[in-house]
Amino acid sequence: MTGFDKKQNGDRTHMIATAIRNAILEQAIRPGTRLPEDTIGERFGVSRTIVRAALGELSAEGLVSQRRNRGAIVAEPSWTEARDTFDIRLALERIVAQRLVGRLSAEQLDIMHRHVDEEDKARDGDQPHSIRLAGEFHTLLADFTESEILSSYMRELTSRCCLILAHFSRPASSECAVTEHRALLEILATGTEAEAVEAMHQHMQAVVDRALISPPKREDREIGDILGAFAPDALD
Repeated sequence: MTGFDKKQNGDRTHMIATAIRNAILEQAIRPGTRLPEDTIGERFGVSRTIVRAALGELSAEGLVSQRRNRGAIVAEPSWTEARDTFDIRLALERIVAQRLVGRLSAEQLDIMHRHVDEEDKARDGDQPHSIRLAGEFHTLLADFTESEILSSYMRELTSRCCLILAHFSRPASSECAVTEHRALLEILATGTEAEAVEAMHQHMQAVVDRALISPPKREDREIGDILGAFAPDALD
């Protein structure tokens, strides 16, 4: 295989992983749903080897569980795992708040405010999309620390938390999250380190408090049909 072929396969793997990830985080594919390699490969027009690599990428993020001789399914986190995940994420969020308070540039703040505006637009409509946007708010902040380690861990934990919210959270307005994000940006821009850490703690605790221990109803749909809405126009 040439270097070009390896790059092309890598690009396809990444695009398929992104499509499946978004479908999971926006609750189009529910926890516990089987992810058959042949069906996904047929939808994207790629080999099962590439699909397997994409599922492996999502497994490393905690979004997919791969079972020996039984294939892959969307992960079903337990409530204990959910609490542990949010506890670890809270510790990481504190570090991000400490790194960024008083250090965000005008351009970075503008990017964040525009992102929250997008959250605001989604709050009364597509709740799953709103959850994904809320998670991306935190990954953007982590990216602004310019720490690859913080960004990588935050992206993984945010994905896990979005899955948890898809599995456990009750239907509710996103007004709280939008308001909290705006307040957090104000404190990061003008507040003290202690104020920023406390604001982040209160926000993440509120996210946990808005979640319930009640798995949602499942809807039986073909994986290929679901992923059609998340697939890019072409994988060339």
